[in-house]
Amino acid sequence: MSDARETGRGPVRIGFRTSIVTAVVAAVLVVGLTLVYLSFRRVSSITQMAASTFIDKVGQIGADRIDAQFKNVRDSLEILAGIPAIQEADVADNVRLYALLASMLRNNPQIFNLYVGYEDGSFLEMDVIDRAKPQFRTALNVVPDAVYRVVVIARSGAAAAAPVTLFLSENLTQVAKVAGPHSYDPRQRPWYVDAFKDRKTLLTGPYVFYATGEPGYTLRTPLGEGRRGVVAADLLLNRLEEMLSRQKLGKSGLAFLFNDADRIVGHPEMRELMTERSDALPRIDAIKLPGLSAAIQSWRSDGLAQQFFTDADGRTLVAAFHRIETAGAANIHLAVVAPLDEFFAKIISERRALFAIALGFVIAMLPFAFWLGSLLARSLRELARQTDGIQRFQLADRPRMQSAIDEIDELGRSVFTMRTVVRNFSSFIPQPIVRQLMQSGASLQLGGIRREVTVLFTDVADFTAKTEKADPSQVMIFTSRYFAAMSEAIMKHHGTIDKFIGDAVMALWNAPDEDPDHVVHACEAVLDCIHRNAELNRAFRSEGWPAYGTRFGLHLGDAVVGNVGSAARMSYTALGATINLASRLEGLNKNYGTQVLVSAAVRARAEHRFAFRSVDQIRPKGFADAITVYELCGERGDSELTFCARWEAVYSSIRYAEPAAAALRIADFLVEYPWDCVAQYHAERLRNAAQQPLLDLPVP
Repeated sequence: MSDARETGRGPVRIGFRTSIVTAVVAAVLVVGLTLVYLSFRRVSSITQMAASTFIDKVGQIGADRIDAQFKNVRDSLEILAGIPAIQEADVADNVRLYALLASMLRNNPQIFNLYVGYEDGSFLEMDVIDRAKPQFRTALNVVPDAVYRVVVIARSGAAAAAPVTLFLSENLTQVAKVAGPHSYDPRQRPWYVDAFKDRKTLLTGPYVFYATGEPGYTLRTPLGEGRRGVVAADLLLNRLEEMLSRQKLGKSGLAFLFNDADRIVGHPEMRELMTERSDALPRIDAIKLPGLSAAIQSWRSDGLAQQFFTDADGRTLVAAFHRIETAGAANIHLAVVAPLDEFFAKIISERRALFAIALGFVIAMLPFAFWLGSLLARSLRELARQTDGIQRFQLADRPRMQSAIDEIDELGRSVFTMRTVVRNFSSFIPQPIVRQLMQSGASLQLGGIRREVTVLFTDVADFTAKTEKADPSQVMIFTSRYFAAMSEAIMKHHGTIDKFIGDAVMALWNAPDEDPDHVVHACEAVLDCIHRNAELNRAFRSEGWPAYGTRFGLHLGDAVVGNVGSAARMSYTALGATINLASRLEGLNKNYGTQVLVSAAVRARAEHRFAFRSVDQIRPKGFADAITVYELCGERGDSELTFCARWEAVYSSIRYAEPAAAALRIADFLVEYPWDCVAQYHAERLRNAAQQPLLDLPVP
């Protein structure tokens, strides 16, 4: 089994539930799929027959809707053509006529403007400013209250005057007035010229409107009575695009308008189709649907509105063609085209429903299959989760897994025992070591490597005196609480508890796991230990137990880390001079009255984050050179830095000034900081041995 795991070519395995569900589904699918296949061809035939009728209905409805849009505009034009003021060209200062035009525009949102042109060049136009693009209003440069623009050109009669453009508000109050346009002549526009070629209502366009600079369509009709002229209305291209977009079917469906010359006169993307040639209508070939032109020719020849054809990708499309009656002599027709598979998604979904019915028996059996599989696999799945949790070192207590099946019940007992053993094992060996062993599957071996480590030693001051007369069980309880607090702080900051030595703790950083910031983390852990120790002491005092005053020694250097001992009993630890010096630094706290002493190596690597001050120089046994000892004062803050700077000036005089001058500096410092034990130590030292060299004798 191990070989298969290592090579990655182990046999494929599936669970109990999967096996049972697969067997049941496979047995029933044979019957179900056979029924589906027999009905598939019949449903496909019905689908195509229904498509022929349905798309014709959709096309007819779409044609009626578009026809109704044009009819509303045509009716409005016929009403205008019958108004005496229009017939007599009474267009200047005709407030009542302007009100009528505004009412028609309000009731016909598809119309951009209404206008009338006369044989003598007279002209009246009213348009809704905001029905064009925002650039139109910007180009007009009018006040925000302007809703309507009225262009009046009166060239004959008593009211003849220079051309003028009026801007009216919503309630038709004049808000602005400008001269012009002076060069506009309606008789030169296509809508005017073409109107007299055929006196029926015709659709002209698309072409670029003078007012907006946008392409659009014009419905126009000549005046039947009165002055010779033409009444017209503009429909912006975007309005017709919106109408056609609403007629499409499915994701790829398309609706467009075309004439007898096989030119497209309306399309949801008309602007893009007219980009290459803005002076002519695009041909039907621009839609790039092979077979569409042939379908149109077939409709014209045999009169059948429904046509089927195939595109370049082999998809079958169905099309319907209908004439727009209101367009009259323009001979405009509506084409609705849609892929058969998208257009008849409803029918295809029914075909899927048939497939679902054929699989009904399979689905009906699934709950039973899942229940049976879950019943057998639930316990195994839970045991797998528990073993995975143990492998990830998640050792929280869980109840023992029990099962009516003997083998599963026995396996549950084994997993429960394994979790308990691993949890207890990690209490005696550093957890990173246990985690590595579980992840690698290797066994513990004697040996070590040389590595830079940060070492911490702690000790409780006067522990024996505080506890020698106390109840041993109480000593164990309170001391265990103390060790728990210290251990949590150390492990929180990536430290490894090496061992407990009586009331002392030895901890390592950068072993066994690598930690690039191990010195900073060690300093953080010491400060956190001090904080937790203070909180714990408050609780101890409230419970009548003496406070534990902890001293710390921290050093950085190379050491040999690994497993020492014998094959039967071994321990993970660190050995070397670095460990010895860290232990001696902890013991020196008693001499100076300090709580945390560190070496120069620690200070050099962590002074960017913490405040340190010099304490003394010592020469421990076994070390050739003197070692400077520092006190960790806390994280870098204004008060800490000020204190340390003040002391460093005093310490400099202790090292290099005359004893009398140094004693005076210490006295001044103690006036400001009377509680400082380091200053008191050096003051006493100078008093007792004024002539003695400042470098200490070897430290035992």
